[in-house]
Amino acid sequence: MRSVEQMIEELKAAKGLEPADLVLLHAKLVMLHTEEIIEGCLYIKNGRIVSLQERHCLPAAEQFDCQGRYVLPGLIDAHVHIEPTLLTPEALAAVIVPLGTTTMLVDGMEMGNVAGTAGVEALMQNALREGLNYNLWLQVPSRVPSAPGLETTGGELGLDEVKGLLEQAYSVSVGELDPSKVLSLRKDYLEKVLMAQRMGKISNGHAAGLKWDELNVYACAGLQDDHECLEYEELLQRLRLGLRVMIREGSAERNLEALLGGVLKDRLPLDELMFCTDDKHVNDIYHEGHINYMVNKAIALGVPPIKAIKMATLNTAKHFRMDHLIGSVAPGRWADLIVTEDLARIDPVHVFFHGRHVAENGRMLASIAQPDYPQELRRTIRLSTHFSGGQFKVASAAASDSVKVRVIHLYPNQIVNFGSVETLQAVDGEIKADANRDILKLAVVERYGRTGDVGVGFVKGFGLKSGALACSVAHDHHNIVVVGSNDEDMELAVRTIERHQGGFAAVDGGVVQGVLALPIGGLMSDLGAEEVIEQLEHLNEVVKMMGCRLRSPFMALSFISLPTVPELGMTDKGLVDVKSHSIIPVLI
Repeated sequence: MRSVEQMIEELKAAKGLEPADLVLLHAKLVMLHTEEIIEGCLYIKNGRIVSLQERHCLPAAEQFDCQGRYVLPGLIDAHVHIEPTLLTPEALAAVIVPLGTTTMLVDGMEMGNVAGTAGVEALMQNALREGLNYNLWLQVPSRVPSAPGLETTGGELGLDEVKGLLEQAYSVSVGELDPSKVLSLRKDYLEKVLMAQRMGKISNGHAAGLKWDELNVYACAGLQDDHECLEYEELLQRLRLGLRVMIREGSAERNLEALLGGVLKDRLPLDELMFCTDDKHVNDIYHEGHINYMVNKAIALGVPPIKAIKMATLNTAKHFRMDHLIGSVAPGRWADLIVTEDLARIDPVHVFFHGRHVAENGRMLASIAQPDYPQELRRTIRLSTHFSGGQFKVASAAASDSVKVRVIHLYPNQIVNFGSVETLQAVDGEIKADANRDILKLAVVERYGRTGDVGVGFVKGFGLKSGALACSVAHDHHNIVVVGSNDEDMELAVRTIERHQGGFAAVDGGVVQGVLALPIGGLMSDLGAEEVIEQLEHLNEVVKMMGCRLRSPFMALSFISLPTVPELGMTDKGLVDVKSHSIIPVLI
């Protein structure tokens, strides 16, 4: 928090009465409020910008020569879950900060579902520590659990817990609230929106699949944005009703090209649009980029560079009522800055965070804080003593016959899915997967030691020819989700996750082919970024050899269990019809 003594020091530096800490010389300053570029210099005191001048005319303790390069504000991820990157916030810094991301607005629902308030606070403790090298602010989880009665979670956040987190200085909003809570007029969830309003904070949306009439109700409740648009018409409807849109480009959800294509064609204004990754594995960030990747892709599609930069900075800062702190190159804002050769493609040469030079030419210069997570977050996988592969059996009343079953179908590069009815054969009273038709068995195993429940169904779209995949990152309940061609490999995959206390596993022919351990909450690795990337890419190659054709197989697997995104989801309780918010039978 800024003290009045610090403010006075900064004002004195702005007046030239005492030296600034640093001056950036020979810069092309990107002025987002007026959408122009001016040549000059920039003075920093106590980590804040204090003055912009056409020439070097104020005293400064240190100088940094930008050599005629462009200086723009650090980029902002408008909505992200850190845990699906598979890294701790500390390890993530080495990947995103050199790419120019200096602010992450994080919905902590993943850790909340695993360990409640204690899990969220453990994640956010880094926001209060020196050495993280980017701003970490919290979108307070609004739905832990996401689907009460339809899933088992390790933690719960009620009204009191949400209120306590909202009151923290590191909180900026109530996190994404799915439509079922609003359309069913659930008072306990609507009260969370009102609490945020009373504190001067916003409420984030999650309006997947909503049509016009439902969207009117949703907007009326006070939700203020949505990151679930897949098609341009959805984006247009949300903007018409006053909902800002976060355009998402994650590992399993690729929406930018379709959405911006329509925006550019219809020449819509861009001021209500932002960028977010939502869920993106670290290897995709490493190879593609982060928010800078989205800015560059938008520019390549025809968005003017300054407007694309605004979508990644000032638009987001204004939406979250934080533009007095971040989002522009202007006095009083944090000196979170990118120095780049060209505006047509944002490849940061230098990155400053709170006035410190923290990255250069794609590598960190500053030291990174070391993670420190409590031991209880490292022992969260507790399978029932009664768990066995026999629980994956899908019984048929007929000893041998054709049986109709409901199957979850994956859409490529999206987290939404659709349901279909398929015919499978029952052999000796058991319905088997049919890998030749890409119809695999899907199961979710309760992992908190509470019920021992196992939900079982079928899925199409993974393409596995044999074996099984399992992971403990399973939105939003984070039980163990497993897909496979046979029960034996599926059981071994789940046991492998238990042995490592979380992670991804690939099994084929009774042999573990590859593992990425995620022991922190069953969600994050305690290794550095390079080691995680290497292990994940090896695992993805193994899965490809098993016949899977998905670009991000474990990201797809983690979303197939989501009971709040249309049409179907799978939890430890069974197959979920998202629209009716109910468990439905697999067999017809």
